[in-house]
Amino acid sequence: MESTEKLTDTNAILAYLYETFPLCFIAEGETKPLKIGLFQDLAERLADDSKVSKTQLRIALRRYTSSWRYLKGVKAGAQRVDLDGNECGELEQEHIEHAQATLKESQEKAKAKRAAKAAAEKGEKSGAKPEKKAFKKPQPKRNKPAPKAAKPQVEVKDLSPATLTELKPNQRVSVKLGKSPVAGVVLDIKKEDVQVQLDSGLTVKVPVEHILL
Repeated sequence: MESTEKLTDTNAILAYLYETFPLCFIAEGETKPLKIGLFQDLAERLADDSKVSKTQLRIALRRYTSSWRYLKGVKAGAQRVDLDGNECGELEQEHIEHAQATLKESQEKAKAKRAAKAAAEKGEKSGAKPEKKAFKKPQPKRNKPAPKAAKPQVEVKDLSPATLTELKPNQRVSVKLGKSPVAGVVLDIKKEDVQVQLDSGLTVKVPVEHILL
């Protein structure tokens, strides 16, 4: 029996998902938020498919859910879907806010990157050499004022930092992101890093001390 060539390119795997699950993974236009825990369904459905591995599926799923197209689709009134396009419930407000914040941060980074590239290209065309910084005479050292005492962080009620021995795949946890923790499911544990799929559909890798139980 002739062996099937395994897909390793992320774009090729996404194209395969678009073709295999067209009602779930949208190739063009507005996307739909994915069911929480969809990776497990995907891994089970493709368990006998020699074209893709779990590792490559995780990478492809992370690429898909981190895209601007997907983040824009995580909005009020949108319904999550499973692999067959069946609706699995409406999005929660915290998932919508997290997606909007992630989208804004990504767009700002891209804008700054474009601006830096344009400035560099403009400098190359003009042939202008960077100005030499004027030599500044070192100032005598002054005693720095004592740093102000940091405000104590408010502990999240009923949650405490997890340890590696307490964690296992598919476990429900909370991830410390910004001011408030975000719920998710543990996908993988490697040394001191834990990979978690958030309820918003996004996948993040954080140190174990950011995991709350």
